[in-house]
Amino acid sequence: MLDVQGLDVDIGPIPILRQVSLQVPTGAMCGLIGRNGAGKTTFMRSVMGLLAASAGSIGFDHHDLVKVADFKRAHFGIGYMPEDRKLVPSLTAEENILLPVWSTEIPDAEDRLAWVYKLMPEVADFRARASTSLSGGQQKLVALARALMVGERLLLLDEPTEGIAPVLARRIVEVLSDLKQEGLSVLIAESNDTHLHGLLDRTYVIERGSVQDQ
Repeated sequence: MLDVQGLDVDIGPIPILRQVSLQVPTGAMCGLIGRNGAGKTTFMRSVMGLLAASAGSIGFDHHDLVKVADFKRAHFGIGYMPEDRKLVPSLTAEENILLPVWSTEIPDAEDRLAWVYKLMPEVADFRARASTSLSGGQQKLVALARALMVGERLLLLDEPTEGIAPVLARRIVEVLSDLKQEGLSVLIAESNDTHLHGLLDRTYVIERGSVQDQ
């Protein structure tokens, strides 16, 4: 599904990722585990086209994403949940969830939204609230719901349980467990795998921009 080979990424003059290779097989849930500053977010952003690769390839569905415009990821069925959520403050929770639908015009959007709300009924309960009125954990749920709207084939989740109340972290893990049963391909970046115990099919450890398969 996702096949990254020899990826190098620099931010300005500073090399961040060096010769990173990893694979997320179809239907697998994989972890990218590393401390803050190890390169997890840089990796996620490079896959999404938000940071340019200086070398290597990012294979997905017979495409090299290094050579593909960043906005095409959503059209390919890739959903991304950034670490800092990136919700639009002036929009409601549901409007934030629907943002990728408005830009991609994906078919069966109503059915997809109904599926997301069935997966996370609490999000349906606060869908009309302004995103700024939500707690940090609730905002994470909205960001996950937004990623799911287009992430029909692959989800990239950057620290989904970081910095939120334990009860909401456990809830996100429950949702991830349900997604595993759905057979969705998922790559989860976290500082440790404490919350992910029993969920991951494969774990990669990233340290100082280099990745090892565990």
